[in-house]
Formats: sequence, structure tokens, C-alpha cells
Amino acid sequence: MSKKQKLELTWIGKDVRPKLEPRILLEDSSRSYHAKHRVADGDLFDNRLIFGDNLLALKALEQEFAGKVKCVFIDPPYNTGSAFTHYDDGLEHSIWLSLMRDRLEIIRRLLSDDGSLWITIDDNEAHYLKVLCDEVFGRRNFVSNVVWQKAYTSNQTAKHLSNTHDHLFCYAKELNTFRIGKLPRTEEQKNSFSNSDSDPRGPWKAENLSAGKFYSAGQFEIIGPKGDVFLPPKGRYWRCNEQQYLAWLKDGRITFGKSGDGRPMLKKFLAEMEDALTANTWWTHAETGSNKEASIDLKAMFGDRGDVFQNPKPEKLLHRVLTLASSPGDLVLDSFAGSGTTGAVAHKMGRRWIMVELGEHCHTHIIPRLKKVIDGEDKGGITDAVGWKGGGGFRYYRLAPSLLQQDRWDQWVVNKEYNPEMLAAAICKLEGFNYEPSADFYWQHGHSSERDYIFVTTQSLSAAQLEALSEEVGPDRTLLVCCAAFRGNAERFANLTVKKIPKMVLQKCEWGHDDYSLNVENLPKAAPEAAALHSATKATASDKKKSDVPQQELEL
Repeated sequence: MSKKQKLELTWIGKDVRPKLEPRILLEDSSRSYHAKHRVADGDLFDNRLIFGDNLLALKALEQEFAGKVKCVFIDPPYNTGSAFTHYDDGLEHSIWLSLMRDRLEIIRRLLSDDGSLWITIDDNEAHYLKVLCDEVFGRRNFVSNVVWQKAYTSNQTAKHLSNTHDHLFCYAKELNTFRIGKLPRTEEQKNSFSNSDSDPRGPWKAENLSAGKFYSAGQFEIIGPKGDVFLPPKGRYWRCNEQQYLAWLKDGRITFGKSGDGRPMLKKFLAEMEDALTANTWWTHAETGSNKEASIDLKAMFGDRGDVFQNPKPEKLLHRVLTLASSPGDLVLDSFAGSGTTGAVAHKMGRRWIMVELGEHCHTHIIPRLKKVIDGEDKGGITDAVGWKGGGGFRYYRLAPSLLQQDRWDQWVVNKEYNPEMLAAAICKLEGFNYEPSADFYWQHGHSSERDYIFVTTQSLSAAQLEALSEEVGPDRTLLVCCAAFRGNAERFANLTVKKIPKMVLQKCEWGHDDYSLNVENLPKAAPEAAALHSATKATASDKKKSDVPQQELEL
């Protein structure tokens, strides 16, 4: 293999990519919710809950939030073949990979340069997903594979081995700029410090005075209080020179054990140590919760309605992730909101958040849960641990319908649900302009720079109207005019570019496609050549007569 070649995951349909329509988001203030008053100065109110297909929602967020999201946590359907209440979690292997790839690519663009993605998965797709993430994020940006103990008892009816863990992949947008946080000491860790000699500096722990790294000045004799002579163990060295050792000894920082004849050790005082520890890759249920714990919390919150979520993630798990990957005020995104755990935890931890969910449980579970958090009525999860008292709020959005629809003659026309403001916002997004209507100039609906503007109208413009526009825009500014039709030669106006709606956007994306969710029934039909190849592959596999060789739909 040459240096320029790289290992890639291949699957049927990999080259087929959707041409996503960047929809606008419409707020429904009747579903938005805010605390009646401020609880704390740091209350955050501009969080977003988006109802709609998560791939379209990610695309809708891209223009405004590209490079601004500090942490993405997603818990996608695991593709296990199980029939979940809210997800068809049994997609064909290749389809699942394509749908995940499309989402991961946008997520990467949304992340800030110092941001990170955390994604849970089980053994069924973990190793394929790892290679897929390597391809999207770059293998060099892989941080770690955390193993989370999702269950604390073994399933004695398991056919082979009882599965008690999930994987939690962490990828940095740019590893060189990513800085992971630390964890505070637990009470158990603090209790490992003691004060057997009643040192006025408080509890301490004895640490090895020797080290394995060569240090030329670290070879000298140490005389104990009972006359014992100590040298570093073979192949090791004292971690200090003799002058530093004598200073520590004088300051009462060297211990020879209770009897005074033990090897010299360095006393490390809890009061002098930073309360920040490096996290490891094994997360126990005692530290980060379990599926069972999350289920109990949901049932306490919703009664029997809390049983609808299979294998929900506990708040402790999200608390650990957000502690390591974000700081108060940072923006957190979860595009597979599920029961809303990410938003609930982010809210309690003072992070800004965006969640996306398509299922009706967005209304029956997520909104009521968030209301309890905001009102300070959620007593479960991490509430006590972080001292949450309530406050803040969120805005509820839904995806706008497709901008274009076909009329009875199968011609593409502007969707009748779009009013002039919605149309202007949608065209701005499609053309890469920021939608910011001016109160002073009717023709300034948005801008791409300080001197480049856009004007959107459903009217047909005459030559005289174009000339008047050109004069008002002036020689130092430029204007993109989007209209139903126009008369005259628009090219004679150097500061105007005139385009017709909807012709100007017809080829930009797929219109009228509202559902890219992880559900086979919602997927478009494959191209004839791809379908034929797929059928041929399955036929070849069938001819193997149930051999142990898996179908080669995916190759590494």
C-alpha cells in the first residue's frame, strides 16, 4: 500500500448523498417555555428544542451555528434489529452507515475547533462506526473509546456472553486545539487521605519518593530516623536532588511510616492538591449511572409513561461527558434527543443547548421534562449534585415545510404555506445570506457582507423598478434581486444581479423530502443500478447455503 492510499470503509450506496434543503426554523411560542423570573444571574433562556427530522434540522442549523458548538453528544439507534417504540432500530447495515455518515459530516462542521463529539454505540456497529468516524473526522482526531458499564447485573439467559457495556467514542474536531476537562475527587477518593500523625496541614497520602526516569542528582543515601540507610530501588532514582529532599524533611513532608523504619515517602496534602483528576476510559455504573437507573428516574417522572424508552441514558453519564467536554455557557447539541436527558443535564449545568427530536415524545415527554427542570420540580438525576434550583428556558421550533411543491401540472412552485417573511428567510438561507430585514430600506432583507445585500419579492419587476432599485443601492453596494419575473435587460445595472423564483433554486437541493429518519420505510428508492447490485450481492450470499462467511455488503 502506498503512502497516499488509505483504508476506507465501503458499502453499497456510499456514493449516494442527499441534496439537503436548508430549511428555515419556525418558532411556536405556545410550546416555548421560560421561568417566570430569574433564579440566578447565569440563567439561560435561548436554548432550542427543534421538532423535525434530525438530518434536515442539522442542515437548518449549519448556517448560523457552524463552528460554534462546543460539544455534541448523540445516542443514535444502535441498529440491533430490535423493534423500539420510538425508533425502527434495525436498519440494513449499509443504509445505517450512509445515514450516520450524512449526519456526522454536518456535525463536524457545526463543531468549534476546540469542540468534540461523544457518541454511544454497542458492539453490533461499534467497530464499523469507529472506521466511519475515522474517515469523517480524521483518525488523528480520535481521542478515546470509553467503556461504560450500562448494567450492573449479568443476564443469565444470554445466549453467549451477557452484554453489560456500551462504547462511548470521543472525537475532537481538531485534536491539537481540544482540551479535555478534569474530574473532581469523589468523597471516597478524599477519604483515602488520612492524618495518622496529626499534621496541622490536614489529611495526607504517602507517595513514592522514587521515579523511573533517569535523574543524575537522584542517587544519594537517605538516613532514616532509626539509622537505616536507603537508596533508590534498582533502576530507579529519587525524584529530587539531596537539597530538595532535606528541605522536604525539614518541612515535615517526609514520612518513614508509623514505626519510623519504613522506606522514605513524600507526604501529599489534600488541602494543597488541585481538585482535578484525569478521567480514565472505564466508567462504572456507580460513577456514571446505568440504563436501569435512568429508567427508574423516568418512571418516577412520568409514571408508566416512563417505560416507553428502551435503554435510556442516565443523567450521571451526561454529567461526566459535559464536565470533560464543556464549560458553563458553552453550546451543547444532541440531534437524537430521545427522552431529553442531554438538554436536562446541560440546563442544570449552565450550558446552552440545542436538541432535535422527530418523535411525538418530543411533546409528551421532552417538553414536560424540561418544564420540570425549569420550574425546579425535577428532583432526580444530578439535581442535588449540582445544586439545581430551577430557572432559564427554551424556545420551541419546528422545521418549515419544503419551500417548493409541485402543482397539479407537476410544476415546481413556491409552497403556499410560505408568507413573504418566510420566503425571504428561506431564499436568504439558500443563497448564503444572513436574514436580517432592515427597518430603513425595504430592499434589504439580508446581507452577506457590509456592502452586499439581497431583496426577495414575489412581484414581477418592471425595467423602471429595477432602475429605481439600482439608483437607491448606489455604486458602492451590490444587491441580489430575487423576484417572480422581470422585464428589461437587468445586465445593464452593474450593482444588481436579478434571478427568478423558483427557477433560481430548482437545482440546489431535493424538494418535498421531509423525512430522512433512521427508518427504512422513509428512505427513497435506490437507483436501479444500486438496487441491482444489492440484489446480486444478496443472491450470492444466499448461494453460500448458510456458511459462516458473512454477506460481503461492506468491505474494509
